[in-house]
Amino acid sequence: MLSPKSSNPPPRPTRSRPRRSQQKVTASRVAIIGGGHGGTALMEVFAEDPLVTVVGLGEIRPNTMGVRLAKKFGIPVVRRYQDLLKMKDVDLVIDVTGNPAVEKALLEAHAPHVALVGGASAKFMWQLIEARIRASAEIEHTLTRYQSLFRLYVKEEAEGAVDEERTRIACEIHDGLVQTLVGVNLKMERVRELVPEDPTKCLAMLNQTTVQLKHAIQEARQVVYNLRPGQYDHLAFIPALSNYLKAYEREHRIRTEFEGSGDESRLEPKTKVFVFRMVQEALSNVAKHAMATKVMVKVQLKKDVLEAKVSDNGQGFDVQAEGQNPEKWDHFGVRSMMERARMLGGNVQWVSKSGTGTKVEISIPLVIKEKVAYA
Repeated sequence: MLSPKSSNPPPRPTRSRPRRSQQKVTASRVAIIGGGHGGTALMEVFAEDPLVTVVGLGEIRPNTMGVRLAKKFGIPVVRRYQDLLKMKDVDLVIDVTGNPAVEKALLEAHAPHVALVGGASAKFMWQLIEARIRASAEIEHTLTRYQSLFRLYVKEEAEGAVDEERTRIACEIHDGLVQTLVGVNLKMERVRELVPEDPTKCLAMLNQTTVQLKHAIQEARQVVYNLRPGQYDHLAFIPALSNYLKAYEREHRIRTEFEGSGDESRLEPKTKVFVFRMVQEALSNVAKHAMATKVMVKVQLKKDVLEAKVSDNGQGFDVQAEGQNPEKWDHFGVRSMMERARMLGGNVQWVSKSGTGTKVEISIPLVIKEKVAYA
């Protein structure tokens, strides 16, 4: 049996904490059987949870990720999982080995002071945690790539536009994905409380949490797509807009129409990115404020100008009156759209009246290099 070095002090009992203040919640003392992916995922999450203390890991393989992580965190490792049941300072034993023999032995074990979780319930638990970790890593990776894209095309004069874009992304993630993950986290905490009391209800709640986590993953994918449409790999501007509108229609239940014409081979990558973001911001305003049932995007690549129009059949607004309120005007992302148009040498304007819908018109000049040889 592997045990911590004798020079290390034994784990400090957590039951001493309530003596300082009767209002504090005693941390649950958890032992884990299995040092593979499941055990590793549980230890990574529990290590940051003040309400859980991992007091032991049972694993016969000495070189698994879980064993290495346990040694890093100072968690005792034993080869015989039965030894975990004999520990006095353990409240819950979670079996993530998936081994029927281990599960049967735990069911037959006589340890009334210990709650046991294994089989499908334990598998659900660590798979949910792993999925949440992967979703968070995907969002972080995508945000990093998105920032790199803007550093490539936006220089010192674009600092204001970049700040606006980051704020928009942060709000989108906070209001959608983060709230869903918070709900998942609360359900997982409730599951932990129900494990020793009502395993049947615990399993039902785990199933609900699975559905909620799948929704969070879908939200994460949508944020990822909004940040970096797949066609950016080849900078195909018109196909990117067309595919984005299809996803937009599914997400917001707003009918969409798209018309795109002209040769985009003369467009610079910076122009494609900036115009796409302006159209995306206009569509976001339609979904949030217009109360529209239909929106149309029309893009024309003419000989010397790119024209893009976003029209909806929503409630509209008084452009002149709203324009006198800078804070509200900026709330619609107007400043970032105007800044992008300015950096491309173009302009953007809003045409709307109350009850008549709104039209956003973007105009970007296309300069032919042969005509500006001395520029």
